[in-house]
Amino acid sequence: MADHAFHRPGPLKQTNKAHKTGRHRSKGAIDNAQKGKIGLRPISHKHKQQQRKEQRRNQMNQLRKNKREEVLEQKRKLGGQNTAPFLVCVLPMHEQIDPMSALEILQSCDSELVVEKSPSGIVYINLPRFKQRFAFVTPPVGRGNELIALDYLKVCDTTLLLTSAAFGDDEIFDRWGQRIFNMMSAQGIPTPVVALMDLESINPKRRPATKQAAQKIISKLLPEEKIMQLDTASEGLNVMRRIGGQKKRILHNVANRPHLFGDVVEFKPGSDPSDDLGTLEVTGFLRGQSLNVNGLVHIPGLGDFQLSQVVAPPDPYKLDKSRDGENSDVRLLDRSDPSKRTSLQSENIPDPMDAEQTWPTEEEIAASQAETKKMKLVKRVPKGYSEYQAAWIPDVEEVEDPDGKDDDEMSEDDDDDEEDDDEDFMSCDNKSFEDEYEKRDSDTEEFQDSVSVASEAAINDEKYDQQMDFQEERETLKKLQQARTDQLWPDEIDTPLDVPARERFQKYRGLESFRTSPWDAKENLPADYARIYQFQNFDRTKRRILNEAKEFEGVLPGLYVTLYVINVPESRWNAFKSAQLNDNIIVYGMLPHEHQMCVMNVVLQRIPDSEVPLKSKEQLIIQCGYRRFVVNPIYSQHTNGDKHKFERYFRPYETVCATFYAPIQFPPAPVLAFKVNPDSTLALVARGRLLSCNPDRIVLKRVVLSGHPMRINRKSASIRYMFFYKEDVEYFKPVKLRTKCGRLGHIKESLGTHGHMKCYFDGQLRSYDTAFMYLYKRVFPKWTYEDCLVRTAEHERQHASANRRSSQQVAMEE
Repeated sequence: MADHAFHRPGPLKQTNKAHKTGRHRSKGAIDNAQKGKIGLRPISHKHKQQQRKEQRRNQMNQLRKNKREEVLEQKRKLGGQNTAPFLVCVLPMHEQIDPMSALEILQSCDSELVVEKSPSGIVYINLPRFKQRFAFVTPPVGRGNELIALDYLKVCDTTLLLTSAAFGDDEIFDRWGQRIFNMMSAQGIPTPVVALMDLESINPKRRPATKQAAQKIISKLLPEEKIMQLDTASEGLNVMRRIGGQKKRILHNVANRPHLFGDVVEFKPGSDPSDDLGTLEVTGFLRGQSLNVNGLVHIPGLGDFQLSQVVAPPDPYKLDKSRDGENSDVRLLDRSDPSKRTSLQSENIPDPMDAEQTWPTEEEIAASQAETKKMKLVKRVPKGYSEYQAAWIPDVEEVEDPDGKDDDEMSEDDDDDEEDDDEDFMSCDNKSFEDEYEKRDSDTEEFQDSVSVASEAAINDEKYDQQMDFQEERETLKKLQQARTDQLWPDEIDTPLDVPARERFQKYRGLESFRTSPWDAKENLPADYARIYQFQNFDRTKRRILNEAKEFEGVLPGLYVTLYVINVPESRWNAFKSAQLNDNIIVYGMLPHEHQMCVMNVVLQRIPDSEVPLKSKEQLIIQCGYRRFVVNPIYSQHTNGDKHKFERYFRPYETVCATFYAPIQFPPAPVLAFKVNPDSTLALVARGRLLSCNPDRIVLKRVVLSGHPMRINRKSASIRYMFFYKEDVEYFKPVKLRTKCGRLGHIKESLGTHGHMKCYFDGQLRSYDTAFMYLYKRVFPKWTYEDCLVRTAEHERQHASANRRSSQQVAMEE
């Protein structure tokens, strides 16, 4: 076979012309330029020693050992001899299930088990077989008790969910169980354990199918949980073993702060009979982080208070009580220093003379001139451009201006100041722009569960009508119509005929680009901003405070302590005690700055069951972390830019950012939004999380003015119905125009005296097209914060006076 002959090209080989990609590089050229490039990394001059295989294996073993020790240390913090017991919340998912029957099974699961009950109803179970101890709490069950159950679940380590097989395969949760499960899912469920009861009462042949059907329903709600049976003592022992040995789910909002579930509560009046203040002594196991005795504590329903001292009485629920003689005396752990106590002042008191102008000295004038040089803007305009064409060129340069400001700029500044001083008095008088008129909230709210129509029997029409609230029906229908109108024509309003547009929209301005145009966050702030506090960098402050809380060495968690809460009003305590269904209270240790007011931003998502739109500035009950309060939030889009568009309605299946005044809290923190029903019960309408406490979030309200083309000539068109005065056309001439079909343009000149105008666009308009002008102004929330505390006579008087002041302020603004 002959050898293969290979062809070698000669010097006359044809060379084709390369493909010209134009002014840009081709994809192949870019790939060739990027070959071999890696990301920038800091260059280290230290010699890196190459590890051998044995060294790498040893390093991995050490890391694995450290992680295992951290997990074991976390487990040893609960349920031991010198640590706090496992706090278990027994929560039935049916109103007809008795939680005491489940506790009786757990109390009889072992012969050596020791059961003790505290005066407040907490059941302590010591199990020597596992060398662990448990504490069981039972919140009240039924409609109207959801908030109490949520408060219990915040501080518990484990949730024991009880369901019954006697109600059928499809009735694992009843109506109340579904409501409370939706709420606790939004708040965060602490380490769930699901127990199925009454399985022994079913035919033995149907038991496996019943348990499998219950497991199928539970797997959809809690995919990682396996249902357990709770009917006999052996099954109760398995549940106890599961509670003590399973991996705990950490709720960071509570784990980052010290907290205490009150075991014994006692109020002692002060020495002065004329003084209404007293001391509240709360005894229980301290959990979470170390407690700072000089800090503040928060009691839900009572408010924020200071501590005087913390003592450690003997633990009455120890596993081994033979060594009680060692620590039988009450020990003083820490006493607060009056000079170092955190102040209860939550608002900044503005000084009216703080901004008073004084005559500066010559040194201050020289320093100011050296620090801030006067600059002027210079545009590079091509030759032959008119003054109007040059106004549309965005490229500018800053150069020093030796002459200072021009007279025209000074007059413009004076006009702006005059416009800011003028009140927008016509915004509530003209019915042609009802969208802009923000009405006061009505007392009736969304109520979907008031009437049940799913009945086999015939319903009497008169009886049905008596149960209906037709006033609420009409208000809900009106709200749905307004929300539908705003959804079809977002932010579009009619220009009033009797008021010049330059007066009606004097607080609005146009933006070249909503995303890139600048907006000063400190411009034209309301008076309420002088009452709040602000961090220079919220995220950095949050990381610093959380790290300091973990490293702080105060009253250590796990101890059985008594907190002396001072300056508690006796009238408020009596009202709180009469309103509570049980004697348990919860005390939270607050981090620094968490009692000071700020602008809070939270991300909210509507619950699928809630279908009625929520109007901005409508009253809601917000539960953020360990606080619960009443506010009127404003809504805006949840975007990444520095400016956020105001939303008039919070519609179903949407996610928005709510902004309101509230005390500072450091995330992570779950947020639940409730609405009051006519029967005083609460309906969960939204869930979310805390985003930040930042007053610099810019929320811009947009109005859209529309005009229709009258005559079209290539790229120019005559627009009418946008304005009705010639002066308005000249006033809004610098604002850019947009059309429904995507054309961009600007106003060239006014035509006549009735608001017609000649406009130029970047393309020919269609006859069915519509021209729009977007105007923006910054909006702020109203100061309507009210903490959810028990009401006393003095509190009612203060609340009534505050309402009168707020109504007078609204009337003055209108």
